[in-house]
Amino acid sequence: QVQLVESGGRLVQAGGSLRLSCAASGDTLSIRRYAWYRQAPGKQREMVAEIRRDDMTTYANSVKGRFTISSDNAKNTVDLQMNSLKPEDTAVYYCNAGPYYYAQGNYWGQGTEVTVSS
Repeated sequence: QVQLVESGGRLVQAGGSLRLSCAASGDTLSIRRYAWYRQAPGKQREMVAEIRRDDMTTYANSVKGRFTISSDNAKNTVDLQMNSLKPEDTAVYYCNAGPYYYAQGNYWGQGTEVTVSS
């Protein structure tokens, strides 16, 4: 079992920056992929960024060049640096982890809310 706890969400103005953090505990040696997802009101949950154990990353087109995902395997944390925030980035952001390199993991955090005001 893996437990994930997100932090860092808050209200921020458009154009601003925010850093989300996710702390993992439990059977962290089994994790091969971390990812950040988000769900805006009335919309489906979507993947924002992912990072695999080999440090390869993937980003949604909507955040490329603005968001950066990073992980610290020694600390079992994964961060999402978000720059040039837009109102459409408003959502609840969830940390996800799992034992597969190329599939959504089965562990989720409780979510952290990001609101970007125009």
